[in-house]
Amino acid sequence: MHGLLLIDKASGMTSHDVVRQVRRIYRTRKVGHAGTLDPLATGVLPVAIGDGTKILQFLLAEDKSYRATFRLGVTTDTLDAEGAVLQECPVPEFTATDLEDKCVEFRGDIEQLPPMYSALKKDGVPLYKLARQGITIKRKLRKVTINRLEVIAFDSQTVTIEVDCSKGTYIRTLISDIGEQFGCGAHLIALRRLQSGIFSVDECKTLDVLQQLDKPASVMLSLDEALRNYPVAQLDIDAANALAFGIPPQLSQVEISAEFDSGELFRLQIDHQLAAIARYMPLRSKEKRGDFELIKVFVGR
Repeated sequence: MHGLLLIDKASGMTSHDVVRQVRRIYRTRKVGHAGTLDPLATGVLPVAIGDGTKILQFLLAEDKSYRATFRLGVTTDTLDAEGAVLQECPVPEFTATDLEDKCVEFRGDIEQLPPMYSALKKDGVPLYKLARQGITIKRKLRKVTINRLEVIAFDSQTVTIEVDCSKGTYIRTLISDIGEQFGCGAHLIALRRLQSGIFSVDECKTLDVLQQLDKPASVMLSLDEALRNYPVAQLDIDAANALAFGIPPQLSQVEISAEFDSGELFRLQIDHQLAAIARYMPLRSKEKRGDFELIKVFVGR
């Protein structure tokens, strides 16, 4: 059994809790997820089964979209509602224009300091485990991109925004930084992942729904379907035979229906079945290694 599930994660569960339940439902140990969601968060969590775990590296690299609600005037140690309150401050009066002025500072390329309560590791130990012991370590700033930050609703203390962002963006940190701009602090109280790469929350199934299905495998995407955003190159018979031995194809051995650029990723198919993921690298032909760099191969002998 191989493929990809699109799970609408419930609040109160860790991403690994979801993995454990999927293992039980599908009776297999080989399960992994693409992109950790905090227990507080809900929404899109791609979960791979069997050889589906081989494509997680491509899914993790995709942009994400979120709807987040935060409360101004209260800061917590975890930067969200699950943490201990550190400080409470009066919230200044503000207008929609004031909100826009604060948000504009965070659009585009920005730097974030990863929170201590995160799954990042120091010498193999997750930072959240160190944080629970009262240990704080120095972290490096990370560059992320906020492609869209839009205010959806607000009142005197709470604000709801939608965010389109690059991989590795911490919404809790974004909220905390916005709170600092207001001068009163803020913490996240609700988060929903609306999109992960090409996958929308509208495509997802809850674990409760999966548990009730007579044939849970029926809702799995194939590996090829899960990578549908990558263009296709069909291999001829010679290239197909060579690929089984790890030999990448020449451009003359593939059929591609659209224009493409150097460095672009492709699905290499044999008889319309996924065989490999490869990057078009024409200069490699001078090294007699084919026009494609093989990234992940799904066939072999």
